[in-house]
Amino acid sequence: MSDCLFCKIIAGQIPAKKVYEDDLCYAFEDINPQAPTHVLIVPKKHVVGLKEALPEDAAILGHLQLTAARIGRERKIENSYRTVFNVGPGSGQSVFHLHLHLLGGRKLSWPPG
Repeated sequence: MSDCLFCKIIAGQIPAKKVYEDDLCYAFEDINPQAPTHVLIVPKKHVVGLKEALPEDAAILGHLQLTAARIGRERKIENSYRTVFNVGPGSGQSVFHLHLHLLGGRKLSWPPG
């Protein structure tokens, strides 16, 4: 999608601090981190958000979670991290390209909001 911030990051048109990339996703550091580790994991396929995902996107959704686990292990936070999909503006979603937040490296309180 030509006007999507995350599509432009994936295409290399906007710089980002890349953490990981494969055929299905691109992961990069959040520019406004809420924890010592705050990585956004974005599918290369443009999907507006979780509520717009289709059954055929299930493998991509699982892949994003497995990528988060991989990054968590690499960052040595595998015993204390959170993954979050924000859905809609009321939850804090401000970029309408599905993305998974990986947060860790500090004590995470509950409830989260």
